[in-house]
Order: sequence, then structure tokens, then C-alpha cells
Amino acid sequence: MTGKHIKNGMQNAVQAPSEYLSLDQGKTLVQLARRAVNTYLERNEIIKAPEDAPQALKEKSGVFVTLTTLKPAHELRGCIGFPYPEEQLAAATIKAAIYAATEDPRFSPVTSDEFKSNVLVEVTVLTPPRFLEISSPKELPTLVEVGRHGLIVERGSSSGLLLPQVATEWNWDASEFLTNCCLKAGLPPDSWLVDGTKVSVFEGEIYHEIQPAGEIRRRVIGES
Repeated sequence: MTGKHIKNGMQNAVQAPSEYLSLDQGKTLVQLARRAVNTYLERNEIIKAPEDAPQALKEKSGVFVTLTTLKPAHELRGCIGFPYPEEQLAAATIKAAIYAATEDPRFSPVTSDEFKSNVLVEVTVLTPPRFLEISSPKELPTLVEVGRHGLIVERGSSSGLLLPQVATEWNWDASEFLTNCCLKAGLPPDSWLVDGTKVSVFEGEIYHEIQPAGEIRRRVIGES
């Protein structure tokens, strides 16, 4: 995908990336995402990031908001975000949440009643993407750590992103992860093996609801 925001959105447990948000700060982000969507769907208003937000939420960071259904369990309902640290985390979370609920082209917009009763919110806070320097594309699978890394594949005007949790949800190895990220970008599946294709990795810190507007937990990739 191209443009400012890239649209997305477990087997064995994998070590989580280094945490730089506290659990309370992660909970604040998820609650902020829910409040942003609720307000937008009910009053067509975009809330502002709270002035008293913790300093960590005022730092620039990439972030994605993923919406899934409670029933049927874990069906994707929307996922949009910003891969690069271009905006303060709290403000970027508000935008990503509203976009995920209303602008993901794969789905009809979420309704207010649906969001309140049957949609779960997940926020993935991203580390800055790191371009993989290689001498041969065949090296790429050895540099991609499934369960830790998310991927961005870029070639020409096409780009695609997959979050770290996607590879473990689908039980992909590194080569399959690269292939599917190429497909996400609208590229041939073996494009990662072609010279000139750019591959970057990032990590994600994930916070998610157990019930709509209910308990919020930090997720370790690979755990249910």
C-alpha cells in the first residue's frame, strides 16, 4: 500500500520486544482508541489527545489499531496505522482508531452499536522500522525473526506492511512471511528475492481488550 498510512492489521510463545510503555500507559492508549471511535461514530467529532497524557504518549511513534469481533471470535474488522514515528503516539492512536473503524476498504464502516457490543480494540506500538542491509536477497529469511519482527516491503510505488503477530497467527516461517508481505503490497510473491526490493523490520508492543471496553492486557506474541 502507498500513502501516509498503511492498512493491515499464535502458536508458541515468543519473547516480547523490550517494553518502553508501562501496562497503565498501554491501557490508556487502548481506552483512548475506544473513546476516539465512540465519539466519532456518535457525534462525528475527533477528540484531541489529552494534555495530561504521560510523556511516553507524547513521544513520536508508529502505531497500528486493530479491530476484531468478539463473536465470531477474532474476525478482523479493521486495521490501519502509521508505520513511522511522525506524530505523537496519543494523537496517532486517535487517528488510526478512527480510520480502522471507518476507512479500511476491506470492510464496511463499523456501526456505533456494533462497536460497543462486539468489537475488541488492540493497539500495537511500533519501534522505528530498520532497513535490512544485505549483499543478497537470499539472506533475508535469516535476518527476519518470526514472532518478533514485523515487515515492510517496498518496491517502486508499492509497499506493504504486516504486523509481528500476523506471522505467528498464520504459522508462517520467515520466507512465507516475506512472501505474504509482498502479496500485501500487491507485488508478485517472490519480489523479495529480486534486487531492488527494500525490506525493513520493526517490533511491536501490543495491548488489547478481553471484552469490549473491558479488561486490557499486554499481549506476548504467540500467547492466546
